[in-house]
Amino acid sequence: MADRKKSGTRVNLDQYDEDMKKEILRQLKKRERRRKFLCFLCIVAAIGCIGYFGAYYYLADKSDGQFEELAELKSKKPVSEGIKVHKTGAVEVPDILDEYKNLYNKNKSLIGWLKIDDTIIDYPVMQSPDSEYYLTHNFNQEQDKNGSIFMDPACDVLKPSTNLILYGHHMKSGKMFGDLARYEDETYMKEHAVIKFDTLYEKGTYQVMYVFRSKLYQDSEITFKYYQFIDANSAQEFDSNMRAMAEMSYYDTGVTATYGDRLLTLSTCDNQEQDGRFVVVAKKIR
Repeated sequence: MADRKKSGTRVNLDQYDEDMKKEILRQLKKRERRRKFLCFLCIVAAIGCIGYFGAYYYLADKSDGQFEELAELKSKKPVSEGIKVHKTGAVEVPDILDEYKNLYNKNKSLIGWLKIDDTIIDYPVMQSPDSEYYLTHNFNQEQDKNGSIFMDPACDVLKPSTNLILYGHHMKSGKMFGDLARYEDETYMKEHAVIKFDTLYEKGTYQVMYVFRSKLYQDSEITFKYYQFIDANSAQEFDSNMRAMAEMSYYDTGVTATYGDRLLTLSTCDNQEQDGRFVVVAKKIR
């Protein structure tokens, strides 16, 4: 018995008849083929994983490099002077700020730049009539799963709208609005209470006012839908929206707004519920 244990799975075929020998050999060959096939699958999976992560980090580095290049363009002397956006109607269009002229020349969908100090958020903001285009395209109009930060097509920076709503993906890498949900922590909010958002035409500084979770509702559902609050036509309408957001907010920031103030809303997907959204609302302070 001890000798058999030491020999492991080794088989002495001489003790079996010819038919049994053939069957044993067939099973051994079958087992060897299965082993080789599993090894092959493992090798293919390993190569696939290496390729996936290699491509992921390559694209991540490429994306970072592109944003660095775009940021550098802000500090370069504009190639063209006096660029204006051609817009029909009675609204007079001012000159684009010098730091955004080069960027605008590269992509006419540029509408501004968003930055929150000490975070990864430092991105150009796009606006397109197609509300889904910049979900899957970057500044260079290339297919990109990170997409871009973009403004709701219904918002108008010239009018300007009461509330400018910016959307971005919640990427696991932290890119775009991947870290926006950290504002749920009041301490984090206090350390990042100031948001800088420049439109093409004016610089802007905003202070965080409300932080809450919401969702996309059915059209038939009667409830406050933050993504429909773009313009307030009266003080009563404005105050009603402020109360709704204050009730939803995780904490009281001490920041309030009155009719005539201008707001900025950052919105991203949230997986706590189906069609969930995480939202940060700020008031323009200068």
